[in-house]
Amino acid sequence: MKLLMVEDNKSVAEMMSMFFQKEKWDVVYAYDGIEAMEKFKEDPASWDMITLDLNLPGKDGMEVNAEIRAISSTVPIIILTARDSESDQVLGLEMGADDYVVKPFSPITLIARIKALHRRAALGTPTETLTVDDEDQQFDVVTEHFKMNTKTREAYLQAKMIPDLTPKEFDLLKTLAQKPRQVFSRDQLLQLVWHYEFYGDERTVDAHIKKLRQKIEKVGPQVIQTVWGVGYKFDDSEIGA
Repeated sequence: MKLLMVEDNKSVAEMMSMFFQKEKWDVVYAYDGIEAMEKFKEDPASWDMITLDLNLPGKDGMEVNAEIRAISSTVPIIILTARDSESDQVLGLEMGADDYVVKPFSPITLIARIKALHRRAALGTPTETLTVDDEDQQFDVVTEHFKMNTKTREAYLQAKMIPDLTPKEFDLLKTLAQKPRQVFSRDQLLQLVWHYEFYGDERTVDAHIKKLRQKIEKVGPQVIQTVWGVGYKFDDSEIGA
């Protein structure tokens, strides 16, 4: 894995370097926002993961996050922040980050988060293939108006590709679309998509649902519905009705 760690606290970077070496990852360090963007832009497609501190000199982490997302919609980003404000965490997720870790954190916890996100971003977990016509056999999830290929990580609504899905947005959409009209609680989605406990932090799900809906609406009608007091479901059955 090639990882870019953007962290202005060199003691934190040095501590994590020991754990990264144990994993045999290729890690590049940037100590301010300007340096981070310079290194990222050298070869944007080469990065497998980015850990991004928010409190950075030169250029704020939120700004760096937005600039990275403008270049790449798919590179996984984990925000590292000492900010304990809920609004900062939700804003980071809404701007395209895939996860966040609040400082002080355990190095083992961060390593586990990185591994979990990297696994999900790689090629996608194979899903049960639905019985479809020959022309649709390249798709793993198929409903009346929706198709998804987990190998290419592409999703189509009414034959139009849903643009710029981040790894977590793709996984969230896949989880919902695999079981149309089934209602998932936020806690269920946290376990199925993030694969670890968020200790009831349901804002993570809400922030990703908001961004996912915005991207879906660029190509067609909204298929992610809120079931008040319960959670969310995928339903495209009323399109064209």
